[in-house]
Amino acid sequence: MTPDPVTGDHVRRNRESWEHDSPAYQDRNAAQLNRWEVLGWGVYDVPEDDVRALGDVGGLDVLEYGCGACQFGIKVAMRGARLTGLDFSHVQLRQGLANMAETGVGFPVVEADGERTPFADASFDLVFCDHGVMGFADPYATVPEVARLLRPGGRFIFNGTTPFIWTVWGEGDEPAGYELKRSYFGPRRWDHQDDDGPSSDFQLPYGEWIRLFRDNGFVIEDLIELRPGAAATTTYEGYAPLEWARRFPAEQIWKVRRA
Repeated sequence: MTPDPVTGDHVRRNRESWEHDSPAYQDRNAAQLNRWEVLGWGVYDVPEDDVRALGDVGGLDVLEYGCGACQFGIKVAMRGARLTGLDFSHVQLRQGLANMAETGVGFPVVEADGERTPFADASFDLVFCDHGVMGFADPYATVPEVARLLRPGGRFIFNGTTPFIWTVWGEGDEPAGYELKRSYFGPRRWDHQDDDGPSSDFQLPYGEWIRLFRDNGFVIEDLIELRPGAAATTTYEGYAPLEWARRFPAEQIWKVRRA
């Protein structure tokens, strides 16, 4: 399987969706996203200091791969990283600049398609995202692109949905349940209609992820299956109920290293 030779229709439809929904998205999630003292992963803000997915980022050249309004990136920059943010949504990046002004933490941002970034080869020590590009773009385009961007020994760390939760999601806003509703083996792309318009998400079975990483020169260091605390809360109410997310893996962080 190969990526589209030009900007794919999924990139265009996802960009249009985010341009439309970004103000409402920021409003309904600001209470969680804008807690500047908390660096947490995923819909339940599982603390980085507990999972230690990123570790010490001081002095590293780092790309946030789908930075949105830069909340996560600002918190990583607070820990000493030399950040660059990339996102395809102009509206999200505009809010990101406002967040930088509010916090006094600034870094360059680039508006571009994550499947075809404008950066030179071997530009970064670390590429990461919390959902971000990896949720909305074709892995057969993004994984080779990240491999190109990383220096030897550089790390790619990203959080996203699990293949497990994909099998139990219903249509629309129906959250994760206990009945298998779609095939684990495919398709890897899910086109669906949200309140803000059509959108596309991507996922692969575990074996396919592993082969894709290996084919692009990555060594797998860890797979962290996030489990929120018993008292965790979230503003992302349609994703997975807390009881479900404590019983089954709703999100996972891949940690891979460029050989």
